Amino acid sequence: MAYEPFSILESTAVPLPIENVDTDQIIPARFLKATERIGFGENLFRDWRYHLNNVPKKDFVLNNPIYDGKVLVGGKNFGSGSSREHAAWAIYDYGFRCVVSSFFADIFKNNAMNIGILPVVVSPKFLSDIFTAIESNSRTKLKIDLPKQNITIIDTNKSEHFDINPYKKNNLLNGFDDIDFLVAKREEIVNFAFDRPF
Repeated sequence: MAYEPFSILESTAVPLPIENVDTDQIIPARFLKATERIGFGENLFRDWRYHLNNVPKKDFVLNNPIYDGKVLVGGKNFGSGSSREHAAWAIYDYGFRCVVSSFFADIFKNNAMNIGILPVVVSPKFLSDIFTAIESNSRTKLKIDLPKQNITIIDTNKSEHFDINPYKKNNLLNGFDDIDFLVAKREEIVNFAFDRPF
Protein backbone atom coordinates (compact mmCIF):
# COMPACT_ATOMS: atom_id res chain seq x y z
CA MET A 1 0.00 0.00 0.00
CA ALA A 2 1.54 3.27 -1.15
CA TYR A 3 -0.60 5.60 0.99
CA GLU A 4 -3.62 5.69 3.26
CA PRO A 5 -6.76 4.78 1.27
CA PHE A 6 -9.07 7.67 0.39
CA SER A 7 -12.81 7.22 0.87
CA ILE A 8 -14.71 10.06 2.55
CA LEU A 9 -12.96 13.18 3.81
CA GLU A 10 -14.53 15.91 5.95
CA SER A 11 -12.18 18.79 6.58
CA THR A 12 -11.71 22.50 6.79
CA ALA A 13 -9.95 23.96 3.78
CA VAL A 14 -7.17 26.34 2.86
CA PRO A 15 -8.21 28.84 0.16
CA LEU A 16 -5.72 29.83 -2.55
CA PRO A 17 -7.81 31.80 -5.08
CA ILE A 18 -4.96 32.29 -7.53
CA GLU A 19 -5.23 31.15 -11.15
CA ASN A 20 -2.47 29.45 -13.16
CA VAL A 21 -0.52 28.16 -10.15
CA ASP A 22 2.37 26.31 -11.78
CA THR A 23 4.59 23.56 -10.43
CA ASP A 24 7.56 25.91 -9.94
CA GLN A 25 5.43 27.98 -7.59
CA ILE A 26 4.25 24.84 -5.80
CA ILE A 27 7.82 23.61 -5.27
CA PRO A 28 10.69 25.73 -6.66
CA ALA A 29 13.26 23.90 -8.78
CA ARG A 30 16.08 24.39 -6.28
CA PHE A 31 14.36 21.96 -3.89
CA LEU A 32 14.19 19.03 -6.31
CA LYS A 33 17.37 17.28 -5.19
CA ALA A 34 15.76 14.47 -3.19
CA THR A 35 14.33 11.36 -4.83
CA GLU A 36 12.12 10.24 -1.94
CA ARG A 37 8.69 11.73 -1.24
CA ILE A 38 9.58 13.12 2.18
CA GLY A 39 10.65 16.57 3.32
CA PHE A 40 9.05 18.54 0.49
CA GLY A 41 6.15 19.91 2.53
CA GLU A 42 8.32 22.42 4.36
CA ASN A 43 9.09 24.06 1.01
CA LEU A 44 5.58 24.00 -0.42
CA PHE A 45 4.96 27.44 -2.01
CA ARG A 46 8.36 28.40 -0.55
CA ASP A 47 8.76 31.71 -2.39
CA TRP A 48 5.21 32.75 -1.55
CA ARG A 49 5.50 31.65 2.10
CA TYR A 50 8.88 33.15 3.02
CA HIS A 51 10.99 36.24 2.50
CA LEU A 52 14.60 35.75 1.34
CA ASN A 53 15.71 35.83 4.99
CA ASN A 54 13.35 32.86 5.74
CA VAL A 55 10.92 34.99 7.71
CA PRO A 56 7.32 33.89 7.01
CA LYS A 57 5.20 36.29 4.95
CA LYS A 58 2.25 37.12 7.18
CA ASP A 59 -0.11 37.76 4.28
CA PHE A 60 0.27 34.31 2.69
CA VAL A 61 -2.56 31.91 3.45
CA LEU A 62 -0.41 29.01 4.72
CA ASN A 63 0.99 31.37 7.35
CA ASN A 64 -2.47 32.46 8.50
CA PRO A 65 -3.46 30.43 11.59
CA ILE A 66 -7.19 30.74 10.92
CA TYR A 67 -6.85 28.38 7.95
CA ASP A 68 -5.95 24.72 8.12
CA GLY A 69 -7.22 21.34 6.98
CA LYS A 70 -6.55 18.56 4.50
CA VAL A 71 -8.17 20.31 1.53
CA LEU A 72 -6.47 22.93 -0.63
CA VAL A 73 -8.83 25.00 -2.79
CA GLY A 74 -7.03 26.54 -5.74
CA GLY A 75 -7.92 28.77 -8.65
CA LYS A 76 -8.39 27.70 -12.26
CA ASN A 77 -5.53 25.87 -14.03
CA PHE A 78 -3.82 24.49 -10.96
CA GLY A 79 -0.57 22.55 -11.47
CA SER A 80 0.41 23.88 -14.88
CA GLY A 81 4.01 24.06 -16.06
CA SER A 82 6.58 21.29 -15.82
CA SER A 83 5.77 17.65 -15.19
CA ARG A 84 7.69 17.40 -11.90
CA GLU A 85 6.20 14.82 -9.54
CA HIS A 86 7.69 16.78 -6.65
CA ALA A 87 4.81 19.27 -6.82
CA ALA A 88 2.34 16.57 -5.84
CA TRP A 89 4.81 15.19 -3.28
CA ALA A 90 5.09 18.62 -1.61
CA ILE A 91 1.31 18.99 -1.35
CA TYR A 92 0.93 15.49 0.12
CA ASP A 93 3.88 15.90 2.49
CA TYR A 94 2.41 19.16 3.80
CA GLY A 95 -0.73 17.26 4.78
CA PHE A 96 -3.25 17.88 2.01
CA ARG A 97 -5.24 14.89 0.71
CA CYS A 98 -7.49 16.76 -1.71
CA VAL A 99 -7.06 19.72 -4.05
CA VAL A 100 -10.14 21.41 -5.50
CA SER A 101 -10.07 23.55 -8.65
CA SER A 102 -12.12 24.24 -11.75
CA PHE A 103 -9.27 22.93 -13.94
CA PHE A 104 -6.06 20.96 -13.44
CA ALA A 105 -3.10 20.39 -15.71
CA ASP A 106 -3.33 16.73 -16.79
CA ILE A 107 0.16 15.70 -15.71
CA PHE A 108 -0.21 17.23 -12.26
CA LYS A 109 -3.63 15.61 -11.91
CA ASN A 110 -2.24 12.14 -12.66
CA ASN A 111 0.82 12.64 -10.46
CA ALA A 112 -1.47 13.65 -7.59
CA MET A 113 -3.74 10.63 -7.91
CA ASN A 114 -0.77 8.27 -8.07
CA ILE A 115 0.37 9.28 -4.58
CA GLY A 116 -2.98 9.59 -2.82
CA ILE A 117 -4.14 13.15 -3.48
CA LEU A 118 -7.64 13.46 -4.91
CA PRO A 119 -7.93 16.32 -7.45
CA VAL A 120 -11.58 17.36 -7.56
CA VAL A 121 -12.71 19.34 -10.61
CA VAL A 122 -15.73 21.53 -9.93
CA SER A 123 -17.59 24.09 -11.97
CA PRO A 124 -16.41 27.72 -11.79
CA LYS A 125 -19.67 28.60 -10.00
CA PHE A 126 -19.22 25.93 -7.35
CA LEU A 127 -15.57 26.92 -6.87
CA SER A 128 -16.74 30.49 -6.27
CA ASP A 129 -19.29 29.17 -3.76
CA ILE A 130 -16.52 27.37 -1.87
CA PHE A 131 -14.33 30.47 -1.69
CA THR A 132 -17.31 32.54 -0.51
CA ALA A 133 -18.16 30.01 2.20
CA ILE A 134 -14.57 29.89 3.49
CA GLU A 135 -14.32 33.68 3.42
CA SER A 136 -17.48 33.89 5.53
CA ASN A 137 -16.28 31.22 7.96
CA SER A 138 -12.72 29.92 8.00
CA ARG A 139 -13.95 26.81 9.84
CA THR A 140 -16.24 25.86 6.98
CA LYS A 141 -15.90 22.17 6.20
CA LEU A 142 -16.03 20.37 2.89
CA LYS A 143 -17.13 16.77 2.55
CA ILE A 144 -15.49 14.88 -0.28
CA ASP A 145 -17.17 11.54 -0.90
CA LEU A 146 -15.07 9.57 -3.37
CA PRO A 147 -17.36 6.49 -3.60
CA LYS A 148 -20.28 8.73 -4.58
CA GLN A 149 -18.03 11.23 -6.41
CA ASN A 150 -19.64 14.12 -4.62
CA ILE A 151 -18.32 17.27 -2.91
CA THR A 152 -20.43 19.20 -0.40
CA ILE A 153 -20.05 22.53 1.39
CA ILE A 154 -21.36 21.39 4.77
CA ASP A 155 -22.41 24.85 6.02
CA THR A 156 -24.63 25.51 3.01
CA ASN A 157 -25.36 21.91 2.00
CA LYS A 158 -24.51 22.81 -1.60
CA SER A 159 -23.17 19.80 -3.50
CA GLU A 160 -21.71 18.95 -6.85
CA HIS A 161 -20.80 15.70 -8.59
CA PHE A 162 -17.25 15.27 -9.88
CA ASP A 163 -15.78 12.91 -12.46
CA ILE A 164 -12.81 10.60 -12.00
CA ASN A 165 -11.18 7.86 -14.04
CA PRO A 166 -12.52 4.51 -12.72
CA TYR A 167 -9.03 2.98 -12.55
CA LYS A 168 -7.67 5.92 -10.54
CA LYS A 169 -10.75 5.88 -8.32
CA ASN A 170 -10.21 2.21 -7.50
CA ASN A 171 -6.55 2.86 -6.71
CA LEU A 172 -7.35 5.78 -4.40
CA LEU A 173 -9.98 3.74 -2.56
CA ASN A 174 -7.40 0.99 -1.98
CA GLY A 175 -4.33 3.14 -1.36
CA PHE A 176 -2.65 1.79 -4.51
CA ASP A 177 -0.16 3.38 -6.84
CA ASP A 178 0.33 1.78 -10.26
CA ILE A 179 2.82 -0.79 -8.92
CA ASP A 180 0.55 -1.75 -6.02
CA PHE A 181 -2.27 -2.33 -8.50
CA LEU A 182 -0.15 -4.77 -10.51
CA VAL A 183 1.01 -6.57 -7.35
CA ALA A 184 -2.62 -6.96 -6.27
CA LYS A 185 -3.33 -8.57 -9.65
CA ARG A 186 -0.33 -10.91 -9.43
CA GLU A 187 -2.35 -14.12 -9.12
CA GLU A 188 -4.55 -13.19 -12.07
CA ILE A 189 -1.48 -12.30 -14.14
CA VAL A 190 0.25 -15.59 -13.27
CA ASN A 191 -2.87 -17.60 -14.11
CA PHE A 192 -3.30 -15.72 -17.39
CA ALA A 193 0.30 -16.44 -18.38
CA PHE A 194 0.09 -20.09 -17.25
CA ASP A 195 -2.95 -20.74 -19.44
CA ARG A 196 -1.20 -19.51 -22.57
CA PRO A 197 1.60 -21.51 -24.17
CA PHE A 198 4.76 -19.78 -25.31
